[in-house]
Amino acid sequence: MEIETRTMKRVMVRLVPFLILCYFVAYLDRVNVGFAALQMNKALGFSASAFGFGAGIFFIAYFFFEVPSNLLLERFGARRWIARIMFTWGILAAAMAYIPQISQYTGMSAAHVFYSLRILLGVAEAGFFPGIIFLLTLWFPAAYRGRVVGYFMAAIPLSTVIGGPISGALLSMDGIAGMAGWQWLYLIEALPALLLAFVVFFYLTDKPANAHWLAPEEREWLVARQAHEREHRESVHNFSVKEALFNPRVLAIALIYFGANATNYGLSFFLPQIVKSFGLTNLQTGFVTSLPYIVGVISMVAWGRHSDRKLERKWHIAIALLVAAGGIAASAGLDNPVLKMVALSVAGFGIFGCLPVIWTLPAAFLSGAAAAGGIAAINSLGNLAGFFGHYAMGFIKDSTGGFGAGLLCLAGAGLVGVAAVLLLRHDTALEASSKPRDAGAAERSAV
Repeated sequence: MEIETRTMKRVMVRLVPFLILCYFVAYLDRVNVGFAALQMNKALGFSASAFGFGAGIFFIAYFFFEVPSNLLLERFGARRWIARIMFTWGILAAAMAYIPQISQYTGMSAAHVFYSLRILLGVAEAGFFPGIIFLLTLWFPAAYRGRVVGYFMAAIPLSTVIGGPISGALLSMDGIAGMAGWQWLYLIEALPALLLAFVVFFYLTDKPANAHWLAPEEREWLVARQAHEREHRESVHNFSVKEALFNPRVLAIALIYFGANATNYGLSFFLPQIVKSFGLTNLQTGFVTSLPYIVGVISMVAWGRHSDRKLERKWHIAIALLVAAGGIAASAGLDNPVLKMVALSVAGFGIFGCLPVIWTLPAAFLSGAAAAGGIAAINSLGNLAGFFGHYAMGFIKDSTGGFGAGLLCLAGAGLVGVAAVLLLRHDTALEASSKPRDAGAAERSAV
């Protein structure tokens, strides 16, 4: 129908590019530690285990503050809360540049300063990603969510495709104004978050009912459509926040997300070091590291759209995770740099292809505060893989002298995710029954 096409185009153009930019900055500040490690580890005397622990401890703090943060977002509105999140993480991301100075001033070791700042960064950033996912469920009907989350999460691989070469180039600023290249990397890449915090406050709209940039009839259509879908979900079961947090399906989705994140984060934090071992310069490392993520951008968009067209979720997740595990496992047994990068690029398709489809699962049966809490719980539990994956990779690297066994460990985590999704009970009818008969044509036009 014409009003649906017109409305969804306006919502898509208004929200999605801006949210992609915000998540690009967020993810870059979260994982640029992998590039900083090319200089920072030697400068500060960090072993691979110490680095892996510090990189991963971010996710422990993230775990504890994720659900409370998302419930506060649901209460106070995305505009205020996300602006607060971005401002505080920008300050802490910039503080990473001053680890030696903070260490000297406080008397703490450089390692403990590193750990402390990563914990605080996790506290500050908690709630950002699940908050955006929750926000998207308020604006986009079920039939659009796979592709929209795919567009939004394309910021993950884009942060390496674009940010990788930039991070590699920033490392060459070594010695300017008495600061090391890794310090400039942290400082410069923190600035966009601080600036965007103010833009978020004035630009973002909390919910469709407040969207004065939509025509009255468009606003009324979207509010009515979302209300219809919510009523349909709640007619099956109206979950409370407590019920959502301990729901078996929520916990199963968290396990699936854990497996996916183990492959994603475990690889992203150590990939620059793997590529650097090929004998490349820092700038060359940045470009080569981006290859699996270029494939990832394509798979996120294409796989999410394909899942929406078929309105099928489980097999889209399982197949993608199987590809991820297979590519990572194959790379562990390859010494040739070209073949290793081909295998990791294949893995990139699966790693990033499954992520947006995973986030269609909780939105199919949760709504309101229960959706905010359930989505945050899935994200916080799944992101624990960020700690275990990093620490395991670092520990195995120190123990074996190579990355092969660690990569096999990541592949195993992916297979756990495959098993979990195949055992998951997912009612596709909750999505299909709320999809209007002519939605197919409208969706094709809306994107």
